[in-house]
Formats: sequence, structure tokens, C-alpha cells
Amino acid sequence: MISLQSKTKRQVEARFLTGVGSMKCVVELDTLLNTLSPKLQDGEFVFCAVPGSISAYGHLEPLAAIREPEGVTLILPIVDAVRENFRFDHTFRQITLTVHSSLQAVGLTAAVSGKLAAKGIPANVVAGFYHDHIFVPSEKAREAVDVLRELSRSGK
Repeated sequence: MISLQSKTKRQVEARFLTGVGSMKCVVELDTLLNTLSPKLQDGEFVFCAVPGSISAYGHLEPLAAIREPEGVTLILPIVDAVRENFRFDHTFRQITLTVHSSLQAVGLTAAVSGKLAAKGIPANVVAGFYHDHIFVPSEKAREAVDVLRELSRSGK
């Protein structure tokens, strides 16, 4: 393994600029909004607070796991949470914005959550390397997709 100290600054910068894989990241907000392409994923998900470390729950293959001072939050398919007897308050559907948004893009989360908030739809946004994912209450999922499609059509 080559350490960062043995690489030149130019090599390190080139690696960061090219990213991973062949997908090109989109940074410009107007382009992001015009190409959101929201996709409602199958299944329902829940947010569960559990004690211990993230590694203790790896066998569940959570969609996401976040370590917080109070404990670990897992995003799991509802069937897994029920099987494990985990408590949860609400069920959510996952909407993936299929545009490859850059983690350096500014304003996407605000634009998306603002439009959903204007319609009374809570939005829990999780950023992945390739896409942003919005978890909305299950009963508002179809409406949320419609709102996001309209946002994409209008670009504002």
C-alpha cells in the first residue's frame, strides 16, 4: 500500500477529482434539480435506536447505520426490525434521487426538503456517495414523489 506521504499533491488531487467508478458527479444546483429522477423504492423502512456498536448489527445489513452519543440508529426494512423485536415509531418509504449528486453540491437538500415541507411532508435525507435518499412517511410517499417530479420539471 502506498501512503499518502509518498504521493505527490497532484496525484492526490487527481484522485479526488476523478472519483470512483464511471459516473460523473453533478454539482450545479440547476442541473441537479432538472435531473432529479426520483424513484420510489420497494418496501417500508424504520429507524431504530439500539444500544452497543454498529458492528453488533452488521448481520442485519442495515440500509444505513449512524453512531450517536445516545446509541446507534439503524435504518432497516420493517420486516427485519419486527423479527429482531426492535421498537420503532413510524414507517417510511425510500425515494432515491437517481441523479449522481456530488457530496459537494450546495442547496439540493434545502430545495428538496423545502418543497416537501411546503406540502407538509417530513423528509429525512441520507446522502450516499452516488445518490441522495429521502425517507418520507409511508402514507405520504406517492405524494412526495409527485412533488419531487414537479420540482424536477420546474427546476425550482
